[in-house]
Amino acid sequence: MSRFQIRISPSFHLSTDNGRTIKSEMADSKVDTISRLAQWRIENFGSFSYKKSDPFKVGIWNWHLSIEKNRYLYIRLFPEPSRASKEQPPIARFVLRVSNAGANNRRPYISPVHERSLRTSEDFVWPVDSSFHGRLIIDVEFLDLKICPLNGGEASSIWPGDGMMPSVSTQGTLRCLSRMLDEAIHADVTIHTADGTLSAHKAILSASSPVFMSMFDHGLKEEESSTIDIEDMTLESCMTLLSYLYGTIKQEDFWKHRVSLLGAANKYDIAALKDACEESLLEDINTMNVLERMQEAWLYQLNKLKKGCLAYLFDFGKIYDVRDEISKFFRHADKELMVEMFEEVLTVWKPV
Repeated sequence: MSRFQIRISPSFHLSTDNGRTIKSEMADSKVDTISRLAQWRIENFGSFSYKKSDPFKVGIWNWHLSIEKNRYLYIRLFPEPSRASKEQPPIARFVLRVSNAGANNRRPYISPVHERSLRTSEDFVWPVDSSFHGRLIIDVEFLDLKICPLNGGEASSIWPGDGMMPSVSTQGTLRCLSRMLDEAIHADVTIHTADGTLSAHKAILSASSPVFMSMFDHGLKEEESSTIDIEDMTLESCMTLLSYLYGTIKQEDFWKHRVSLLGAANKYDIAALKDACEESLLEDINTMNVLERMQEAWLYQLNKLKKGCLAYLFDFGKIYDVRDEISKFFRHADKELMVEMFEEVLTVWKPV
């Protein structure tokens, strides 16, 4: 890896004023976002300077970063003034990083994990005792965002969201389906998992998956015995799969088992579930899971997830944060995946 370096081309604009070429400030205020990470690249930051970013959206709020240099480097994170930030100010749990850009061995200055309610630019300031200047990169990684109900009560995370409440008629239908599953009402198929058995209904399974339909329609052993072997899933994860098929899945269960659900969605050709898993895995990419997500993206041919992981690693420079893990990853990764990754790398990296 040491034979390569990331070349970051300056993204500022040039204009002419009375024969003089001046550098536009537009690029210095733009913040890029991916998943729950926001990154602000500043091309030229000197002593006794102040800069404020353009607004960027994470969660339901627009945010700003600002940086000021005096004796210390002061970095602020705050929501853009709005009705949402006034009536329901975010309670943010986040980590900040600042580093000089352009060096192969960027050594970031990393803040502790902060958690606080943010309303204005005075609610949070991080003094960095460092001589950072010139081309800077400032990252803010949101670990969680909570919101308080308008009528009061305990704050809850916006990730994952519960979505819109179902209609009254839908609620009634879901209650019936939930009873059918939980109480095995007129169940006509038994599912053997890795650590237990479940009861279900052929009609529901067939309507949800062409693979299940084929099992029951073409005289296979599943039709004759009214049993299905799903021994690559645990009882709990398989129950979550059934909850999805019956429309009664809980958001927390989906998040807990989404990797297992992704494998099942691919195996049984449940396209909507596969898409939902991919979108969910895109939402919380971080340095702890990006390589695992890359493997899953390749295994299940998830192009959006693959592009998101590659952007996180190379466009946002997080490859530096996983260099200890990357060698182990390549030792165990499929050869075709390695070739595909290196082809992508070569479009971003150029030889020195």
